[in-house]
Amino acid sequence: MNSVRRPTVALIAMVLLVIIQAVADPTGLLALVGWSGADLRFDLGLWPLAPYVIFVPVLLGMTWWVTLRAGDRYWTLVPGLVLAVLLAQAAACFAMTWNLAVAGYAAGFIAAKAVPAALIVAAFARWFGGASTRVRRERGAVWLPAILFGVVAPLLAGMWWTGAVYAPGIPAPRLDRGPLSMILAMLLIVGATLLSLRWMRARVPGVLGGWLAAVVAGGMVGLIQALVGLVVDGGFRGDIWPLMVAYIAVADGIAFAACVGWIVGVSAVIVDRVRAGRSARVPEVVAASVALIAVVAALGLVPTGSASATSAAESKEAVPAGFLRADGDIISDGNGNQVLLRGVNVNQLVDFYQARPDVPVNRPLTEDDYAGMAEQGFNVVRLNISWSALEPERGTLDPEYLGKITQAVEWAKDYGIYTVLDMHQDGWWNGATADGTVCRPGTDPMWGFDGAPEWATITDNAPRCQFQGRDISPAGDRAFQHFYFDTDGIQTALAETWGKLAAEFADEQMVAGFDLLNEPGFGETAPVTTAHLLGGFYDKAITEIRDAGAPQIVFVEPSILWSGLGFDTGPTPGFTDDENIVFSPHLYAESITMDRDLGIPPIVSLERQFTLAQRVADEYDAPLWSGEYGYWGEDADVLARLNRYADEEDAQILGSAYWVWKQACGDPQNGIQPIGDGLMVQDCETGGDAPPKTAILEILSRAYPRVAPGHLTALDGEGANLTFSGMTPERGCDLEVWIPGDAATNVEVDGITKLTTTQVPGGWLIGGCADGDYSLTAGE
Repeated sequence: MNSVRRPTVALIAMVLLVIIQAVADPTGLLALVGWSGADLRFDLGLWPLAPYVIFVPVLLGMTWWVTLRAGDRYWTLVPGLVLAVLLAQAAACFAMTWNLAVAGYAAGFIAAKAVPAALIVAAFARWFGGASTRVRRERGAVWLPAILFGVVAPLLAGMWWTGAVYAPGIPAPRLDRGPLSMILAMLLIVGATLLSLRWMRARVPGVLGGWLAAVVAGGMVGLIQALVGLVVDGGFRGDIWPLMVAYIAVADGIAFAACVGWIVGVSAVIVDRVRAGRSARVPEVVAASVALIAVVAALGLVPTGSASATSAAESKEAVPAGFLRADGDIISDGNGNQVLLRGVNVNQLVDFYQARPDVPVNRPLTEDDYAGMAEQGFNVVRLNISWSALEPERGTLDPEYLGKITQAVEWAKDYGIYTVLDMHQDGWWNGATADGTVCRPGTDPMWGFDGAPEWATITDNAPRCQFQGRDISPAGDRAFQHFYFDTDGIQTALAETWGKLAAEFADEQMVAGFDLLNEPGFGETAPVTTAHLLGGFYDKAITEIRDAGAPQIVFVEPSILWSGLGFDTGPTPGFTDDENIVFSPHLYAESITMDRDLGIPPIVSLERQFTLAQRVADEYDAPLWSGEYGYWGEDADVLARLNRYADEEDAQILGSAYWVWKQACGDPQNGIQPIGDGLMVQDCETGGDAPPKTAILEILSRAYPRVAPGHLTALDGEGANLTFSGMTPERGCDLEVWIPGDAATNVEVDGITKLTTTQVPGGWLIGGCADGDYSLTAGE
C-alpha cells in the first residue's frame, strides 16, 4: 500500500495544480495547461488538442513513474517532476509539428513553470505520501555514461544553445560554435554528469537514475555558462541581463537533458549488466537503437545551413542594378556603396479601430509630409499598411487603397526617400471587446487596434480581453495560433497577398523592401509559433515575392516578445534560402518593455540591445536594421535616452526608423489625451497642428553619411558635427553626406576628392569621390 501512496498523492497534487492554474490564469499562457476560454476544435488535427490529449497524459504518467522510482527523497523527486513537465511539453509540441528539434527546444520554454510545479508537487508528495525507506545503492557505471553524454551533445544539439544569450566566449556544445567552444562545453557536460551520476545513481535505481543525473547536470552546465557570460558579456551593465542568461542557459541545459538524457540512464544500465556478466543481447539491441537514433537525430537536428553556395550566388545575382540589397552585414546599392537608412515610421494609412466616431484615427498623408521628412534629412520611410484595408475581400486587392500606397511611394521617390512597405498589425485585428463580454478576473475589456481582415480572424469565441496590454488577449492569441497553423489557408493567403503587392512595385528601385509582418504575436505555443512556424510563413511569403519578380530586400522581424523583453529567438536560422533579407527587430529597450511596466531594472539595457540584435542577425548572415524605436514617454529622461540610442546607433553604424511621424488623436495607440503624440504633434482640441517635438528632431536629424563607397568603419554624429571613416577597395564617387542646418559647415577630408557642397531644404548634402581608406570631419 505504501508503495503506491506517494505516487497517488503526487498524481492528485499535480491534477489539482493543473486545474487551479487553468482556472486562475485568465490568458491560458501562465499555467501548465492553459484554458483561454476558446471553443475546442476537433476538426484541425492535433494542435488545438495537444495540451489536453498529449501534454496531460504524458505529464501524469511521468509524474507517477518518477514518484514511484525517485519519490523517497525530496531532492530526487524535484528533478523527476521537472523532467515530467518538460517531456510532456516536448511531446505536445512534437504532436503539433512532427519536428524533434523544435519540440525539444520548446521544452525549455516551460522551465519557469516546471520548476515551481515540481517544488510544490514534491512537497505535497513528501508531506502526505507516508513514510519512506531511504536506500543507498551501488553507484554502478558513471564514467562511460558521462563521456557518452558529452560526446553525443554536439550531434544532438538541435536548436538548443542558440540565440542572443550565447555571447562569444560562452562554451556551447555545437558544431557551429567552433572547436574550442564545443570541446570545453563537452568537458563541462562530462564533468557535471559524472558528479551527478555519483550522487543520483546511489539513490535512484535503473534508467531513471541516470536520466535524472543528466537533468541535474544540464542545470549545472547552464549555471557555469551563465558565470562565464557574466565575465565575457559585460556583467550587470545597467540591466539584469546576466540573470536572464542564467535562466535561459539552465532552461536549455535541462531541456536538452530531459529529451536526450535517457541515453545516460540506458548506457549506465547496459554497462552494469555487462559488468555483472548478464546476457548482453538485449543491451546490444538497445545500444544499437541508441546509435541509430543518434545518427538520425544528428542528420535531422543539427542545422547545416539551408542555402548552398550556388543558391547564395544566384540570390545576389538576382538583384538588378539600382536596387538596395543585403550585402554581408550591410545594406548596399549594388554599386559598391553602403547605404544607411535613417528615417521614421508613417502610420497614416493604417486601418485603425475607431473608439470615437467624432475623432479621426488617421491624419491625412500628403506630399507636405514627405517634404517635411526630407528637410529632417530622413532617407527612408517605413510605411505602415493594413491587410484589412488592402484585402477586405479575400483574393482581391482594394484598388483605392493600393492607389494610396502607390501615391505614397511616388511622393517618397520625389524627395529621394526610400520606402519599406510594412504589413502592420497590433493585437492581430481592429476588433474591440464585444458588448456583453465578461472578462475573466485579471483581464480587462479592450479597444481594437489594427491588422488582419475579419475573414482572416479566427478566435473560436475566445474573449477579446487584454492582460497587461493589447498584445496578450485570449482572442488575439488564438487568432495568431490559427494564422501560424494556416487554418483555412489564412497564412497562405497573406503570403499570396505579399506576392500580389510585391508585383506592383517589382520595378521600383525606391522601394527598399518589404517588412512581412509587424511584431508577430506569439500565439499560444512559443517557440513553436515564434521560431518554427513564423519562419515557415516568412519562407512562404518570400517565395511568393520572388515568384512575382520583386528583387527587393525582405525585412524579417522576431516576435512581439523582442519588443516586450528586449530580446527573443527570431525565426529558426535556415528558414529561407534567400540571402536578400535583413533582420529587423524593434529596439525598444528601456521604452515599452515590460520591465518599465513592472518597475524593475531593465532586463536589457538600451546599449546592450544592439549587441544582442547583432548576434541574432549574424546567425542569419544578414544586416541589422531596426524598424522601430523610441516611444520613451514624457518623463525627463526622454532626451537622455534618445541621445544614448543615437550614440550607440552611430557606434554600431546602423540605420533605423523612429516611431512615429504623426499620430492622430483618435489613434488607439495614442489613447485619449490632449495631443496626437507623434513627432509632428496634433492639437486634439482644435484638430490642427501643435508645435513639433523639435528637441527630439534635432537628435534624429543629426549629420550622417547616407551613401558611402565601400563600407563605413567608424561614425559619430551630433547635430551638424560629424566624423566618419570608411574603406573602399575601388574608387567610388557616390558619397552622399547629410548635414542639418542653414549655416555652412567646415569640412576636412582625407582620401576624398572632388568634394561638392549643395544646400537643400533643411540642410546640406556633401558629395565626393573616395579611394582606399578615407575619412570626413564636418563641424559648425
